[in-house]
Amino acid sequence: MVEALRYWPGFRPVTAAAVDISVLVPFLDARLGALPWWNPAWRVVEVRAASPCFTSTTENRVVEVSVPGKVGGEGGSLPFSARVRFEGDRLLRFQAKIGDMVIGPAATVGDTPEPDPFGAVVARLIDLRGLPASDVARRAGISMSTVRCLRGGWTPDPVIVRRLAEALDMTADDLLAIARLEP
Repeated sequence: MVEALRYWPGFRPVTAAAVDISVLVPFLDARLGALPWWNPAWRVVEVRAASPCFTSTTENRVVEVSVPGKVGGEGGSLPFSARVRFEGDRLLRFQAKIGDMVIGPAATVGDTPEPDPFGAVVARLIDLRGLPASDVARRAGISMSTVRCLRGGWTPDPVIVRRLAEALDMTADDLLAIARLEP
């Protein structure tokens, strides 16, 4: 499996014989099939060689790849793309995009709304800059409870985004782009 995920003929010279990437079909089917709402009539019907998205420079060698293909079932097929992050032979993250819908692991139980991804980005930026949350709150002119709510997944309004961006010495558009949100 790991050999198939590391087989990148379009990105580096392949010195060994071609790897059988068809082993990715049951692997991806199993990941999708583990989702409680997934329709088991739909299956991964095609995969192509993975493309590297991210490789760490540490000894642990965390790798993230994108695997393109198709899923199909009753009524046709749709383009499919899986993002798989792994370390050695251990799966760290799985996310799929089918058509224009992104499918990823849930952060909460089924009857609870998912937290806004903005909070995780802001928390990480604050941590990377080594700033105490109280300093960020003061610089942004917002309360500590607002910072805590953001870190917990609260969806911010545009004024808060602009103030936080200024407190983190960046533009609001840059902050939104990092969080993969529309301005």
